[in-house]
Amino acid sequence: MHSHSHNRANNIKTALILNLTFTLIEIAGGWWTNSLAILSDALHDFSDTIALLVSWLAEKKSHQPADNKCTYGYQRLSLFAALFAAVVLMFGSLFILYQAIPRLLDPQHTKASGMFGLAVLGIVINGVGLWRLKQGQSQNEKILSWHLMEDVLGWVVILIGSVIIWVWDNHVVDPVMTIGFTLFVLWGVARNLNNTFSIFMQAVPAHINLPQVRQALQQIPGVVDVHDIHIWSLEGETDVFSGHVVVEPSLLNHARQTKQTIKQVLAQHHIEHSTIELEQPQHCSGIECQAVCQT
Repeated sequence: MHSHSHNRANNIKTALILNLTFTLIEIAGGWWTNSLAILSDALHDFSDTIALLVSWLAEKKSHQPADNKCTYGYQRLSLFAALFAAVVLMFGSLFILYQAIPRLLDPQHTKASGMFGLAVLGIVINGVGLWRLKQGQSQNEKILSWHLMEDVLGWVVILIGSVIIWVWDNHVVDPVMTIGFTLFVLWGVARNLNNTFSIFMQAVPAHINLPQVRQALQQIPGVVDVHDIHIWSLEGETDVFSGHVVVEPSLLNHARQTKQTIKQVLAQHHIEHSTIELEQPQHCSGIECQAVCQT
């Protein structure tokens, strides 16, 4: 678990350094080419840099082991960083739209050759950062990788747009590109915010089928029923299970072995941390126990 968090921090640190460096290049290049698409992307990359910095600091903090205050550890700091990054990206995108729409009515001259060169550089730098973050599976890395993915796609659009401006001298393409990929970004943010909200609400992770988990546990020889099941994720990567397992009296005599068997079944469903309460049919407890006892 510690190595996963350490790798996440290293991946985010690499993306942070690349993003900060290229943001400074974009600001200079945007003024030079007079391209709103590039200047707005510079603003957007600056917000990404802030989000990456917060995420990196949160990941470093999440290395700390559990203590008396945070018994699950500090892994959920990664999730708070993911939420912060999504909010920053959303407000940055809305500001970009506010700046781009007036240019549809009053297009301004842009330097297509400079836009082309910056686009090639943007694809390479953001592509390296994206490749590093794509190796991770946490919700934080997924949202941050979406930041860089839309940056790469945005630069591909700018690359194509610069060619169109260069060949046909059509400068309305610049605000059109800006509005297009900004709307695309907002769609991605909404989707990732929904995933983050689900984790905060301790919903069952999308990659886990609760009825299948229940069925797999009930198929263990000697298991009568399972009730009061809860499955949630700490940060989108570490899945947690708690539940009451009603078993025949003979299994209670070998409780340690019985729990180990249950944990092995849960591991097949990507659940690595579990709290299991073994019960007899006539002495079960919990919200759902009355129905179990009556069957």
